[in-house]
Amino acid sequence: MIRTTNKPSTTCFRSCGLRRQPNSDPGLTALHPALTRRAFSIATLITVLTMETALAAPAAIETEFADNAVLITLPATAASPADRPDAQGPARDAEAAANQLQTYLTLSRTAGDPRYLGYAQALVDQWPKAQMTDRLLILHATLNQSLHRFEAARLQLRQVISRSADPASIIQARVTLANLELVQGHYAAAGDQCDQLAQAFPGLIADSCQALVQARTGHPRAAYDDLLTRTQRSPASSTSSLAWAEGTLADLAAQLGKPAAGEHWRRTLVLSPDDLYTRIQLADWLLAQGDNEAVMEVTEGFAQTDALMILRAIAMKQLGHPGTDQLTEHLKERFREAQWRGNLLHQRDFARFALDVEGDAETALTHAQSNWQQQREPLDTRLLLRAARAANATSIADDVKAWLARHNQTDARYPEDPS
Repeated sequence: MIRTTNKPSTTCFRSCGLRRQPNSDPGLTALHPALTRRAFSIATLITVLTMETALAAPAAIETEFADNAVLITLPATAASPADRPDAQGPARDAEAAANQLQTYLTLSRTAGDPRYLGYAQALVDQWPKAQMTDRLLILHATLNQSLHRFEAARLQLRQVISRSADPASIIQARVTLANLELVQGHYAAAGDQCDQLAQAFPGLIADSCQALVQARTGHPRAAYDDLLTRTQRSPASSTSSLAWAEGTLADLAAQLGKPAAGEHWRRTLVLSPDDLYTRIQLADWLLAQGDNEAVMEVTEGFAQTDALMILRAIAMKQLGHPGTDQLTEHLKERFREAQWRGNLLHQRDFARFALDVEGDAETALTHAQSNWQQQREPLDTRLLLRAARAANATSIADDVKAWLARHNQTDARYPEDPS
């Protein structure tokens, strides 16, 4: 993943550096690619799934507007005809195209705006397939992974690993492929990539990769303790490596039910303040701890990020906040529009919204189960188990528990069986 920063430091509030900073410099500086199970592997994971369930269309589309009415404000970096790969002739080389593609992927992650994925896809569609460099293939695989085209991404990454003569490209491809396998719950395949990564590029990135596989397959305490020791012994590591290790420690601490998870998430955000995945994880952790006021602070200023707004809506509902209904209606309209267009963004988020905001267990179960077929991170598994319990779907819960048992996976975040 490409870690980014657009400011040298953040201001500490009660949650220490966790609120969006106003008027920040839009220029983003790419850091070292680090292993991640986050929204992208090189630029983090935001998912776009095609809906199979046809739902009602949103309210009638308005067509009457004043000539000077502003209908929509596009991102400042929206694609223009001059941005097409072929627009500038030979001067528009593969490296320039890769830089533009990486920018779109990074902005999608940091802004939470899926339109950047559309810009990235348009660029890839226009680039000649015969001229795909290793870097372009890795970035295209990152895009495919973000769109849940996992098998296409897997094939591209394997192609880079098998054909490339550049060690850095092979390492980057292994990082991304390890992430993909972890996200899908293919732990043996992920472990193989992590082990080869450790041989070629030893350090906190490979250590974090191996720790995640170890934790997901029955040894979370040993994984946490070992990675914590390695992190404490490597204070001079790059910012991106430290951020990844801290994020992994947070994940492992949450799996173990350790209060230290929140502190690890906070340290990760200070190191990488624009990382939406970390902010979502922290907000989710705070919500689980019942700290709704802190959830409100962490999610303030992120109206374009569905996952954060859903967590905010849940916190508002529990607080009896007067703005709950307005935010709920806004989210419902977003989802209706996405369903009407035929593409629902973040299917896990929609299931969470249905379960914890709307109280619709059946709808939540449908989408949580569909999401789990492709993505099996702990939060995906927890959501499916909760939805199955709420909908009294014992057989579905039993199937999930059987999968967990095969991998010897336990997690304090998973709901306990009723006694």
